[in-house]
Amino acid sequence: MTNATLRDKPVRDLARLAKQHGVQGWHSMRKDQLIRALVRRAKSSLARQAVGGSAPPRPAAIAVPKQPNPEVARRIAEARERLAKAKNLVTAPEGGRTVRQPRDRMVLMVRGPHWLHAFWEITPRSVARAQAALGPEWHAARPMLRVLRIETGLEGSASAQVVREIEIHGGVKNWFIDVREPMRCRVEIGYLAGSGRFHALGRSNAVTTPTASQSDTLDTHWGEIVGDCDRIYAMSGGFSPENNSTELQELFEERLQRPMVPPAARSLPDDDDSDVEERTAFQLEVDAEVIVYGATQPNARVTLQGEPVKVQPDGTFRVRADLPNKRQVLPIIASSADGSRRHMIVMALERNTKSLEPHGRESMDA
Repeated sequence: MTNATLRDKPVRDLARLAKQHGVQGWHSMRKDQLIRALVRRAKSSLARQAVGGSAPPRPAAIAVPKQPNPEVARRIAEARERLAKAKNLVTAPEGGRTVRQPRDRMVLMVRGPHWLHAFWEITPRSVARAQAALGPEWHAARPMLRVLRIETGLEGSASAQVVREIEIHGGVKNWFIDVREPMRCRVEIGYLAGSGRFHALGRSNAVTTPTASQSDTLDTHWGEIVGDCDRIYAMSGGFSPENNSTELQELFEERLQRPMVPPAARSLPDDDDSDVEERTAFQLEVDAEVIVYGATQPNARVTLQGEPVKVQPDGTFRVRADLPNKRQVLPIIASSADGSRRHMIVMALERNTKSLEPHGRESMDA
């Protein structure tokens, strides 16, 4: 190894070589000193080989480490960045009508008999606390949602049982959870270590899912549930006196831009003595609709009374239809993607609603 070849190497590589070959005082040497020391070391090695006669003299080989490939280094850095983002559960605060300090909160909403909708906001401080608490286990910890079944009405009691764990990722602040049977439950969000240790960041309100006969699946976007928001809020425990969580009310009021008031309170009339008779009139009005559901090929086209029906990826479909007070025929047609096959089913429905004469308590007693 000559002076010229060593001069092209950076100082850190020369220092590493000097350390490997036992050069004394290498850590305080400058580049020129390191080069001279390495050349002397190589000559000394040649001299020892010549005296011993063990092998013909030849230049001493000094192992020079390869420089890292810039493309490989870039890919490694990108992979680490993606992993960090997937693990980071910090979210931006939800925009609302009032300005408030960022804080952790988690809300669970009932979206039907088979779906729950979890929403959360997590601050950077909480994630930092989780990292400090898990210590060496943080590296392998995974972001997780846990569904806890509640056997009693006491939240936080020992009767809460983990029935499901759902691995999630950073960059999101809500998650839909499928429910297989009616139950009272809540959810927790946090990090699950490889040892099974769970560090919770937030806990939701408790909800009770209805039976399949009481409700049907609702649309997934906020803008599409405005007309049904009171029912969703009620199923999520919003109007229940047992619900002591204000986060559910805050979220609905922020997104809907109006206060959440029980229907009975909204229907109370204004104090107007001049219109007592109209306010005290007792009325009853009813209406009805029918839910049509079925299954076909996933790529088929389905129509109901000539109107297209959305088919889910698994081939199932579900649609509401008006049920007027008369007899009607509902043709359901499914066509294959290429139009070569077609299947039609006709449903005949009849609604016969009668309004009886109103009766007061006095006339009934008579």
